[in-house]
Amino acid sequence: MGKKTVLDFLDMKTRREKITFLTAYDYPLASFAEQAGVEMLLVGDSLGMVVYGLPGTIPVTMNEMIIHSRAVRRGAPGTFVIGDMPFMSYQSSVEKSVENAGRFLKEAEMDAIKLEGGRRVEKQIKAIVEAGIPVMGHIGLTPQSSGQLGGFKAQGRTAEAARELMLDAIAIEEAGAFSILLEAIPPEVGEAITERLSIPTLGIGAGIHCDGQLLISGDMLGLVEAFTPRFVKKYANLSDVIIKAISKYVSDIKELQFPEEKHTYRMKEGEAEKLGEFLRSLDK
Repeated sequence: MGKKTVLDFLDMKTRREKITFLTAYDYPLASFAEQAGVEMLLVGDSLGMVVYGLPGTIPVTMNEMIIHSRAVRRGAPGTFVIGDMPFMSYQSSVEKSVENAGRFLKEAEMDAIKLEGGRRVEKQIKAIVEAGIPVMGHIGLTPQSSGQLGGFKAQGRTAEAARELMLDAIAIEEAGAFSILLEAIPPEVGEAITERLSIPTLGIGAGIHCDGQLLISGDMLGLVEAFTPRFVKKYANLSDVIIKAISKYVSDIKELQFPEEKHTYRMKEGEAEKLGEFLRSLDK
């Protein structure tokens, strides 16, 4: 099966077939995700926390996003991959937003870009789409503006807040986005937005009714030992596996159990004697 397209995702929504979505930040994980059948990958600016150990996404740069996007594309050439626009790559001007969105396609061969915000980024979305670049919107908990939201907290938990999210979602669709990510909102709100929009909704902590689901790969694989959001389901606990493996490696070295004979390369027949003669000559 070939790489899915924007039209394929629209068709999946119509047929009520769920879309599988996962973050990836490097070649190996992207390759594994493609082999497992994930239909859409996000090179998220969450790499700031997951890869670089930063407290948030704000410090992540365009150049860092491009480097990781290139690696993911090489690992998953047959998967629809989205590049995440980092902080201040689109907020300051429409022109800058188009230029940086274009970098994802031109330099990293991304299939689309994602940016955060609703009505306040309508102009940017419209301009990027008019430049021929597919756009995924992102509302609810938007990490780049978490300071304004009072931290990493669920959104849309009152009728008024839900109304604002609905208006943002409608604005994103009308601006030309092909899909929208809904993060950390009540399932009732996720369902209402999904039913109202004709474009696919992808949920991360937004309930079962969204057209697809996203998780941070480090969270669902158990690679992140820090705080895990409520909406995460861990499908593995790889941090334990990795720590045990490295601990065994350390003890094997200390106890002379590694390397064993099978891990070494022997000299060709007769060459050891020649080396010995040379070493003896050095002592004369």
